[in-house]
Amino acid sequence: MIALPLLGAAILLLGGRRTDRWGHLLGVVMSLASFAVAVLAFVELLGMSGDQRRREIELFQFIPGMVDMGLLIDPLSIAFALLITGVGSLIHIYSIGYMSHDPGRRRFFSYLNLFVAAMLLLVLADNYVGLYIGWEGVGLASYLLIGFWQHKPSAATAAQKAFIVNRVGDFGLAIGVFLIWTTFGSVAYGPVFQVAGQAEQGVLTAIGLLLLLGACGKSAQLPLQSWLLDAMEGPTPVSALIHAATMVTAGVYLVVRSGAAFFPVGSTAALVVTVVGVATLLAGAIIGTAKDDIKKGLAGSTMSQIGYMMLGAGLGPVGYVFAIGHLITHGFFKANLFLGAGSIMHAMNDEVDMRKYGGLRKLLPVTFVTFFIGYLAIIGFPLLSGYFTKDGIIETAMHHSPVLGWLAVLGAGITGFYMSRMVFMTFFGQKRWAEDAHPHESPAVMTVPLIILSIGSIFLGGYLVLGNTLANWLAPAVGGPEEPIEFHFVTTPGIATLVLVAIGAAFAWMKYGRAEVPVVAPRGSFVTTFARRDLYGDAINESLLMRPGQWLTRLAVFFDNRGVDGVVNGIAAGIGGTSGRLRRIQTGFARSYALSILFGAAVVAGALLLVGNI
Repeated sequence: MIALPLLGAAILLLGGRRTDRWGHLLGVVMSLASFAVAVLAFVELLGMSGDQRRREIELFQFIPGMVDMGLLIDPLSIAFALLITGVGSLIHIYSIGYMSHDPGRRRFFSYLNLFVAAMLLLVLADNYVGLYIGWEGVGLASYLLIGFWQHKPSAATAAQKAFIVNRVGDFGLAIGVFLIWTTFGSVAYGPVFQVAGQAEQGVLTAIGLLLLLGACGKSAQLPLQSWLLDAMEGPTPVSALIHAATMVTAGVYLVVRSGAAFFPVGSTAALVVTVVGVATLLAGAIIGTAKDDIKKGLAGSTMSQIGYMMLGAGLGPVGYVFAIGHLITHGFFKANLFLGAGSIMHAMNDEVDMRKYGGLRKLLPVTFVTFFIGYLAIIGFPLLSGYFTKDGIIETAMHHSPVLGWLAVLGAGITGFYMSRMVFMTFFGQKRWAEDAHPHESPAVMTVPLIILSIGSIFLGGYLVLGNTLANWLAPAVGGPEEPIEFHFVTTPGIATLVLVAIGAAFAWMKYGRAEVPVVAPRGSFVTTFARRDLYGDAINESLLMRPGQWLTRLAVFFDNRGVDGVVNGIAAGIGGTSGRLRRIQTGFARSYALSILFGAAVVAGALLLVGNI
């Protein structure tokens, strides 16, 4: 699974321009081949009994006395592997059409293959060091993909921002791994999880919070969320791959994989996970309400939906089931929405401003139908995928803490508004596009992946949740709930969620469906400005981190120039000045030297006489 896309990346990067004509096809073949291997591994696990569904593969001794590199194939890792390679392959296929006219297409596919290989290593490694290598690998690949159009200053800046913000989270993860090693003498999952309960509670809390810091960076959770919206500067397939199915879900994987050991239900670390999740789901939803850029609106939505997953991941075994279930269904409907946005951009000369769309449903019929299915899934329309998984998280949170539950319900209502706003501004109303725009449906190589993803957006949630299919599957890896999970179709939180979603959709229709949408965005209220500026996340980072950093740098430069260099330069200047003055004594006249010798001899003689008398 890992070697095939890694080989594809190596061939395309080292082969250079000689692979331009067929490089994109090799990239697709390698991703599909990796998916085939994942399917075979999945079938093999299906043939084992529940408790035996686990294969440990030893590779080599990596760090003597510390960690042997190996892979772990179990229900949790194979679920991620299928999602990464399956949805990733559809995105590869879609990219053939989307990047058809880009001169760097071969390089783009090499980066996609590299990203898939790194993400697979992250989820398949059987230890935290292997996970960390994959973690850094996806960070590198995301930097390359976000900044792929590096001739655009905005893309280069966005790539740097993503890389730097993620370094903060990665530093926390690295310290967490160090602490795991010093505490347990191992970094392999098996040995660590067996003895984790024997460690002091303070140590476990510290490790959990450090791992959570890493998760917040990769999954764009508060307070490390600021990079995600800028990352939309990359090609749209990148947004679908990184921000729907793979990289942003890495943090959820880390928390669930480590849940029983470092995030037990009721612990401080688990509480922080739920608080971070619910705060981020609200923040992302609020940001999504005011974005006119279709990709940035979906990016805010990604923040929000990952927040739901984080909320579930902090609620124990029942929450794990719905968190992973929502992660899988989200991979389908959000990839569907991002690729749908790319299809719209393809038809509109790469225009991303929804205020310059309108009335596209008849001109882009396949894109409209598939996008609308993804829209229904994400707002939790009954019987579609998001309905089962997101409502499951809300109901579980309600049992754990009514405050968390009702805040999650509120987030669902806001989701209904901003996603309806997106649909109405794009596909309904009067056309508002430029005269040189000629909207047209995308080619089959782009629409077929949309159709497949939309089918998953309809049926996958019910299949995973009803009958405890996913719960029974994950139980050997993450622990099962004490009692079978029963999904209730009619509950107070569920009804409240549907009512709020309907209200949000109706309000969006009144403002953007029925009413005329101005091409130039009105100034709006303070709340609108607050959302447009991403809740002032960049301003907060600038005030708390960048400005103090600049002052500290200036102070260090002043101390270095006046202190360290000042002392060194002062000594050098003193020696130089003294030498210059002493040099004047050397006149070159013998009589001067004789007089100096006579004077010196007189001084020595006088000193000897004085000492003799004493």
